[in-house]
Amino acid sequence: MALFCRLLTAARTANRSHGSIYRFLSTSVVRFGKVVPFRLSDIGEGIRDVTIKEWFVKPGDRVSQFDKICEVQSDKASVTITSRYDGLIKALHFNVDDVALTGDALLDIEIEDDSKDAAKDSEGIKEEGKDQIDRSDKREIDETESQDNIVQKILTTPAVRRIAMENNVKLKDVMATGKNGRVLKEDILNHLQKISATPKVRAEVSPEANVTGTTEGLKGYSKHMWKTMTRSLSIPHFVYSDECNVNRVIQCRKEVKDSLKDSGVSLTLMPFFVKAASRALEHYPRLNAWLNEEDRTLRILDNHNIGVAMDTPKGLVVPNIKNVQNLSVLAIARELNRLQELGKKSSIPLGDLVDTTFSLSNIGVIGGTYTKPVIVPPQVIIGAFGRAQKVPRFDDEGNVIPVHIMSVSWSADHRVLDGVTVAKFSNLWKHYVENPVQLLISADDEKSSLGSA
Repeated sequence: MALFCRLLTAARTANRSHGSIYRFLSTSVVRFGKVVPFRLSDIGEGIRDVTIKEWFVKPGDRVSQFDKICEVQSDKASVTITSRYDGLIKALHFNVDDVALTGDALLDIEIEDDSKDAAKDSEGIKEEGKDQIDRSDKREIDETESQDNIVQKILTTPAVRRIAMENNVKLKDVMATGKNGRVLKEDILNHLQKISATPKVRAEVSPEANVTGTTEGLKGYSKHMWKTMTRSLSIPHFVYSDECNVNRVIQCRKEVKDSLKDSGVSLTLMPFFVKAASRALEHYPRLNAWLNEEDRTLRILDNHNIGVAMDTPKGLVVPNIKNVQNLSVLAIARELNRLQELGKKSSIPLGDLVDTTFSLSNIGVIGGTYTKPVIVPPQVIIGAFGRAQKVPRFDDEGNVIPVHIMSVSWSADHRVLDGVTVAKFSNLWKHYVENPVQLLISADDEKSSLGSA
């Protein structure tokens, strides 16, 4: 490096009288490549648009292939975008919290290797993304054409279409300021503000139009919840509820939580509930299944990928703990701690959100007592627990004793499950929770002991 600096200094000095020497040295050291757009490629799972959460680069930074570029948030998960090229970042096209569509140029990068393949790759992503957007836009327009009489394709997001539909606004009447004539959220809000300021319009609309407030579009996890819960409306739910004595499991947790905390593990009651569900599913495997509504088949699954509902700054999300049937209560607690830390940052990756086979929700952590949980398709059942309350109960001798009682409710798909099966499953789950020491025995050992008895 020192030798290079001396050569460069000498060349600059010589350049005062011999400009060609300096030009020769500079062109032999610095290689300028072609500036190409780095486009958002298809990240799968039907994801069409994402929100920029964080940039890991800035203009002037040099990056190599697989270096982190940015983190984006879809309606399902957080995804880290990595570089496909070696090169120099020239410009960023989006700010944090901006929404980018598949095929949009996230940034401009000067590639070190002036490769036609790299530029061709970028253009290919653009065309692929454009085709996806065009197809999606066409489908949305076809669905809403009767409502807003659209005769030509208007580019916008589903959130903007919803705002227009709720306010009976035709998108063709909105002045678009986005790229390629795209109607932005700001455009529809400005249009609503203008028409509400017109006396004639104000007199024609309902009194509710005079109420002030802000319009907020769904995004992130809330957008995914909209989709899944809309699908859930078609499921004929039935609910089975019961109470569970959690005295023993509370005592078991108290005895070990301090020593585990010293090891960096926070132990709650939830790992016991998760493991108890897995043990009960071994006896009732039809509850650990996916329903295919089109061909009316039930796929009974070997993996117990148990989802746990979590409240995050971006909304409710249900990541899952994979293969619970092979995990101990301690291992489940560690995995739950990891997911909770990611949830606090709304950074749960897609891999932790897909392939859930069975779901649980604990409303007790926020003080709730009773609830009717909603099934997340294609799953066929979901459980929910309330907070444990100390109440008086009679023991076997007729004495009144204080007992911690927790409510539990199971919502099941009545097309494939019946009340008797769910009741038997719930009783077995309750047995494991009320006798947590049995959760420390492996399933094979338990079967052996039952067989010998």
